[in-house]
Amino acid sequence: MSKLERPIGLEEGWQTMADGISKLKRLLEGESTEPPHDYSEQLYLRYRSSLEAYVSERVLPSLEGLEGAALLRQLCRRWDNHALMVRWMSRIFSYLDRYYVQRHNLHGTRDAGLLVWRDQALLALVEREREGEGADAPLLKATLATYQEVGMGTLAAYEADFEQVFLKRTAEYYRSLGARWLEACSTPEYLARVEATLSSEEARVNAYLHVSTRPKLLHAVETELIKAHSAALLEREGSGCAALLRDARTDDLTRLYRVFNRIPHGLDPVAIIFREHVERQGLDAVRAATEAAGARQAKEREAGRAARDGAAAPEHVFIKAAIDLHERYYRYVESYFGNASLFHKSLKEAFETFCNKLVGRVPVAEAMASYCDALLRKGSAAEKLTDEEVERQLDRVVKLLAYVSDKDVFSENYRTRLSKRLLGSHASSEDLEKGVLVRLKQQCGTQFTSKMEGMLQDLSLAKQKEEAFEAWLARGQGAAPPIDLAVTVLTTGFWPSFKQLDLNLPEEMVRSQDVFNQFHDEHTKKARRLTWQLSQGTVHVRAQFDKMYELVMTPPQAVILALFNEAEGELAYADIQSQTRIPGEDLDRLLASLTFAKHKLLVKSPLSKTVSPNDAFAVNAKFTDRMRRIKIAAPVLDQRRKVTEEINNDRQLAVQAALVRIMKSRKKLGHQQLIAEVVTQLQKMFSADVKLVKRSIEQLIDREFLERSPDDPSVYVYLA
Repeated sequence: MSKLERPIGLEEGWQTMADGISKLKRLLEGESTEPPHDYSEQLYLRYRSSLEAYVSERVLPSLEGLEGAALLRQLCRRWDNHALMVRWMSRIFSYLDRYYVQRHNLHGTRDAGLLVWRDQALLALVEREREGEGADAPLLKATLATYQEVGMGTLAAYEADFEQVFLKRTAEYYRSLGARWLEACSTPEYLARVEATLSSEEARVNAYLHVSTRPKLLHAVETELIKAHSAALLEREGSGCAALLRDARTDDLTRLYRVFNRIPHGLDPVAIIFREHVERQGLDAVRAATEAAGARQAKEREAGRAARDGAAAPEHVFIKAAIDLHERYYRYVESYFGNASLFHKSLKEAFETFCNKLVGRVPVAEAMASYCDALLRKGSAAEKLTDEEVERQLDRVVKLLAYVSDKDVFSENYRTRLSKRLLGSHASSEDLEKGVLVRLKQQCGTQFTSKMEGMLQDLSLAKQKEEAFEAWLARGQGAAPPIDLAVTVLTTGFWPSFKQLDLNLPEEMVRSQDVFNQFHDEHTKKARRLTWQLSQGTVHVRAQFDKMYELVMTPPQAVILALFNEAEGELAYADIQSQTRIPGEDLDRLLASLTFAKHKLLVKSPLSKTVSPNDAFAVNAKFTDRMRRIKIAAPVLDQRRKVTEEINNDRQLAVQAALVRIMKSRKKLGHQQLIAEVVTQLQKMFSADVKLVKRSIEQLIDREFLERSPDDPSVYVYLA
């Protein structure tokens, strides 16, 4: 047995230890205090390094391969040994505690020794487990529970001695890992790793960390992996947010939403990219439709007539594209972006941008009305669709209307087209017409649809009145009109304004009018004045050419043709005008429709492609057509100009009404505030032009509704 292996008695052993301790203390104090060198710092650092080496080289290897109770016993034994060694070593190095540690505000030698155990043993085990090398979760949980015991049931010791350093080390770990991932991965791959990491960290909390650490730990991970690289991830070429939207990678977009939703304001840049993407798609559709409209107009100019190629109007193509865009990206918001209000706002802003543009020369609002007309009109391509499909398309158009600023442009254009469908018996279904008005009322309010609903109701009452007229004639209460007569009586306030023509009617028409006037006066007790709108309606004319034809035309066209019943040969332009009393501009269009259109009922001299006051007209004796019943095309009117005038008139009235309402309520108001309130009050219907508001204020001052304050000309006073 060697000298070191033989039993050593207490006295002998203590003497050896006491001598060693004395020598060691003298040596340490000399190293720390004796000139010319002060090695306190080096001693402190080497003291800590020796403990770190002991833990990493002796303690951790001793735990490898152990499980369960054996692992826990070994850990406890090693901790007891470490704590005992640190306690004694701190006494040996007590001089450092008294002077060097206090002077430099460092951890004392005892605390430093315990921190070595935390950093080199406990945190090392956590990091090994994080790297997937495997660690005993129950052991870690039991070990961490000792911090609560030390804290007498509170988390003070756990938070101060373990959690703070653990979170710092976690942030450092993921800061480095995130930088490596960013170089190696595409955005979807990076986000998939982030989600997996966050799940593993949550599992880590559930396995052995205190529940209070969960939000702090996840915040540290989210900050380093998401927030620190958010811009780079979203803007990455080929795999960033814009690329995912472009390629419709919906699963990746859903993950992107989930990940960025974890950090404050993380979705703000995503919503901006989404808005820009949708806006770009919409503007591309506007541009394509505008170019198609330009090409179509050029083709029409070259042909000298409207294109008849069967292709849908470019503005209708745009509306369909806008509907498809809205369907697609509304689904994105609902299904992939958590139905978040932020993305609804982005979608709204994007559609507001391109839904208030011109498609060619047509405002989108007008194009919407025209598209609805195509869906609801008899004989259109929409007849191939079922009623359910038409309803679905109409519902989508009404949804688009929410993004249009000038809803009155849609309203007036829709009302004008509705009147033509109803009066011309071109409406494919009354139920569909009513369904659209219900949707419009829900979207825009009762006032928006009141006139249109009045038109439908008016037409129903007109049919009843027509039946009453037929019964009145059948009873012999009035003389039978010389021609078959069907009159539609309308209420002026509901319908668009019609051009008033003072026609010199043929005798048969005048006598027929007189019969209906008699019935109307008896029926209403002369309480309602009847005005004949001779620019509207249809007249069925029997005409003998190579065979007998039935010609369907407008009253002014019929009045012109009737002149040739008595004429011998040609009629001069001036004679036609004097006998019909039709203004020159209207007469030019009417004669052109009878002379140059598809069905050339008249011929003119001299031959030319335009009508002039020096022309003479005669019946086209060579007219022939395979059909016996022919609809003669009506003159083409500048409908857009007429509707625009109606809109401008209505806007002026709306602005004046808003001014009176506001001033009647406020009594006195400054110029800028009054304008702002008027614009705000009217913005649901249209964007009020400030110049129009100012002009309306001046008009109300002239009409003595308002006056300027004598004390301040920029303040208006309401005059009761």
